[in-house]
Amino acid sequence: MKNPVRIALAILTAAYLAASCSSTRVLEDGQYMLADNKITVTNDKEFDVEGLYEYLRQLPNYYFIFRWNPFINVYNWQNGKGKWWDKFVTKIGVPPVVYESEKVEESVENISNRLRYLGYYGSKVETRLKLKKKRVFVHYDITLGKRFPIKDIILTIPEGGTFPEDYMADTSAILIKPGDYLSEALLEKETVRSATAMNRKGYYDFSKHNFFFEADTLAIPDTAILKMDIHEYTRNENPEDGSPIRKFYFNDVSISYPKTMKIRQKTLKELNTVKPGTLYDPDVVSNTYSRLSALRMFSSVNVGVTQVDTNLVNCDISLSQSKLQGFKVNLEASTNSTGLFGISPQLSYYHKNIFHGGEWLNLNFMGNFQFKFNDAIRSNEFGISAGLSFPRFLLLPYSCFKQAIPRTDINISYNYQDRPEYRRNIISTSYGYNGNVDNKFFYQAYPFQLNIVKLFDMDEKFYASMEKDPFFRNAYQNHFDLGMGGTMYYTTNPEATPKSTYWYARLQLDIAGNALSLFNGLMNTDANGAKTIWNTPYSQFVRAELTLGKTWIWNEGYRHALASRFVFGIGHAYGNSHALPFEKHFYAGGSNSMRGWQARTLGPGNAPLDTFFIIPNQTGDMRLEANLEYRFNMFWNFDGAAFVDVGNVWTLANDGSETSELSQFRWKNFGKSIAANWGVGLRLDFDFLLIRVDMGLKIHDPARAQRWVAPNQWFKRNGYALHFGVGYPF
Repeated sequence: MKNPVRIALAILTAAYLAASCSSTRVLEDGQYMLADNKITVTNDKEFDVEGLYEYLRQLPNYYFIFRWNPFINVYNWQNGKGKWWDKFVTKIGVPPVVYESEKVEESVENISNRLRYLGYYGSKVETRLKLKKKRVFVHYDITLGKRFPIKDIILTIPEGGTFPEDYMADTSAILIKPGDYLSEALLEKETVRSATAMNRKGYYDFSKHNFFFEADTLAIPDTAILKMDIHEYTRNENPEDGSPIRKFYFNDVSISYPKTMKIRQKTLKELNTVKPGTLYDPDVVSNTYSRLSALRMFSSVNVGVTQVDTNLVNCDISLSQSKLQGFKVNLEASTNSTGLFGISPQLSYYHKNIFHGGEWLNLNFMGNFQFKFNDAIRSNEFGISAGLSFPRFLLLPYSCFKQAIPRTDINISYNYQDRPEYRRNIISTSYGYNGNVDNKFFYQAYPFQLNIVKLFDMDEKFYASMEKDPFFRNAYQNHFDLGMGGTMYYTTNPEATPKSTYWYARLQLDIAGNALSLFNGLMNTDANGAKTIWNTPYSQFVRAELTLGKTWIWNEGYRHALASRFVFGIGHAYGNSHALPFEKHFYAGGSNSMRGWQARTLGPGNAPLDTFFIIPNQTGDMRLEANLEYRFNMFWNFDGAAFVDVGNVWTLANDGSETSELSQFRWKNFGKSIAANWGVGLRLDFDFLLIRVDMGLKIHDPARAQRWVAPNQWFKRNGYALHFGVGYPF
């Protein structure tokens, strides 16, 4: 491929020109496609019009680039016969939005009401239509109305009791101040804030509806005098229905749940923060709900508050049992054009109440098998792990935490790998905590992590070859890691299957060996100069990985979505280590990474496939990857996907080996060392389970002499990879 960029641009341009001519073909006579809405404010360039678009009653189709959505054109491929072809393209495609004039009139009314709510009185909203062939462009021209600054605020509050003193103590936080512009939005914001503050002081039945406002804009021209009254009755009541605004206290607290559910009463009482005789506070009620929900033992948690006297409320907590134990099965499989197969089954058992106190037990069994048919050479990996999670921060009482309580995790695992080059045992254990804040920020902190790695039955040729490569010689040796680590994760939508646009960020960090290095003077030294414990060197390194992702979802829930992800990982060995332990290396490829390659067959850098390993095991100290995937519904429960992946792994240090120059990360060779693939996928979505098949086709392969891969090579040897998996790749 002499000039792949020019060819790609030509193909995209031709596709755009061909598609743009047919996006309105299915429209009937007299129908027009709504191409665009534009809102302009004529008398205030600083006004933010973006917030007004959500009040438009009709929105155009979503566009990708150059005002083009290829799925509108797919919808227009109908032949009008109403048979399977028409059903197929209408499922995949997106119908053009047909312009409706009455929706424009409704939009004008919505915008006018919104501007009045924001404090612009007497605004004018005019529309202009621009026709271009079968397309309509709607322009909304706005002349903002008059605004009235608040000259003075006259406050009236009920007398008697504790309310006046408590309310006046809160006025330092009031949002309405002289000089602010009068608006219903400002008044609404303040009443909600103030009512919440008063609720937290025990005023259970006080709400924003106890506020009454009256504005005088005539007494002083161009200004407003605001009268704010607080009454003992609400806007929906008559004055005679009112009652004194008083503080409330919790009276009886009851917890009910099915008799079949076995759970210790002590656990529920400790998690419950609502105590009889204490002052009413909605935050206490909310905290109890969050604590009990975090147990994940209940299908529903209801915390109801009911007034039973002039100043008393009862709290009724009702719990419904969910499924407490079960199994989960996951399977990933892949193959490529060289005939290498990979299968990774996983079986998990969970119990959410193993000791009748909300303790979670997790048992996991995994395998990873790589092989070629009619070939005795293969790689087998088996692993078993057990985790126990307690609904408390061990050594600290529940009273130390007002909201969700961190859980304490204890984990232990064993992993065995049998490769043609060596066999390996890994024993791991960790102790730490996990929790969340507002169900959006999640964290795991492990102050203790221990990995013990033992290699044996190493192939003599493999061992001899490592002598020529210091990177592998230092990575593939017996060692143990003692350190700490953790994960921080933030998402704007914590739902399992979000129905609206969201983004997320995840940071993982591991540090090992620093504490042990304080005792180097007491340790023996091996032939390579490393300090050892029980004749085994310990590892000293830092490793971090950052993942950023955003998924745009539009058109009827998540009928169409565009998912993106960026991953950057880097590790550095120092002190007692010359290289990262091999199990801490980064790799690319597989069903969730660069899908044009199988797992561990890409990189590092421009290096060719390593002859050290009979079954590929390409890894590095650094990983950089970006993914973009378009998802769309096809028919029934079948979804389609089209994706692009770019990235690779690299080594960081020049270890003097023959391939070090090729595998090392260098800015001057960065473009040449980036791998790229595109592909398509098919998904079967049952809501609770998503099964997918993805085929990745290589576009740019850094290991080849001719890096750009021509289309006629995509389906040939080493040109593609096929992956089977469960769940979305990211």
